[in-house]
Amino acid sequence: MEIKRMEKPIRLRDFLVDRDGGIYAVSVYDNDERAGCVLRYLPDPDGERTCADGKRYRKIEFDEAFAWIRDHHPDWNDTVHRIPLDQIASVLKPEEEMGRIMQQNPRVRSLTSLFSLPEKSFGCTGSLLCGLENEASDIDLVVYGEHWFSAQRQLADAVSAGKIPEMSEEMWRKVYRKRVPEIGFDDFVAHEARKYNRGEYEGTYFDLLFSRGYAGQNAVPIKKGVPTGRDVIEATVTDASLAFDNPSVYAIDHEEISYVLSFTHTYAGQALAGEVIEAAGVVEDHGDEKWLIVGTTREARGEYILSRTLLNR
Repeated sequence: MEIKRMEKPIRLRDFLVDRDGGIYAVSVYDNDERAGCVLRYLPDPDGERTCADGKRYRKIEFDEAFAWIRDHHPDWNDTVHRIPLDQIASVLKPEEEMGRIMQQNPRVRSLTSLFSLPEKSFGCTGSLLCGLENEASDIDLVVYGEHWFSAQRQLADAVSAGKIPEMSEEMWRKVYRKRVPEIGFDDFVAHEARKYNRGEYEGTYFDLLFSRGYAGQNAVPIKKGVPTGRDVIEATVTDASLAFDNPSVYAIDHEEISYVLSFTHTYAGQALAGEVIEAAGVVEDHGDEKWLIVGTTREARGEYILSRTLLNR
């Protein structure tokens, strides 16, 4: 795997390689002092993934990643893994590596040909970015800033025109099983079908992921508050402009809660401005305001967002 250091800031959906060869997915925007990420691949001579230079890796699942970091780099352990910048050997950026990925993967080249987007406004993240994909790998497309909304409209148009098929029920059920949400299958599909942030192309599942442009990285900084208990609320969404971000942010009109944030991709884009939502999660005190957090654990048990407006139509 040929990796080169980039001069641009580290941002959400980049990947990092540490000095020991571990590969991490960047999961936050505030990376000025320490990069916030999650371990995804470790070098392993018996690993199931092989990159172009023959080096083998094994994929690390979420719980194992945190256990490994606690054992090997306890000072990196936080709500995500916080790597000191001097321990980063290199950075992989989706938009910079897109040419290589399209050259090596005809399916990615064919799929992206259906979108009209400026150069460097999109790329591939995940295993394709790392050169560690296999036959079962999904395509994780990432589009930056305002260009994401253009890509979303183009995906809807491509489905309407028959250039990309609608998601099959089999694929919806596969996604549902993977997400294991706290809502029923029919409600899950009702919300997902209008998002146009995922699809199925030539039998391969793909995501259309949002990341802020470089100019917008510091907008709405996300900091951890003081948990004060659980709650279930109903409120009207007043601003959903960052609903597809990570975390998803919904400004709401509620007597106690100012924002609902979702740290699980399941509830990205779950509601539109003007809709009434029902949300269950953990309340955090942020001094002059309170936030409701959805996705406080990997499984987000007992935590969800529903658009009551959508379901009551």
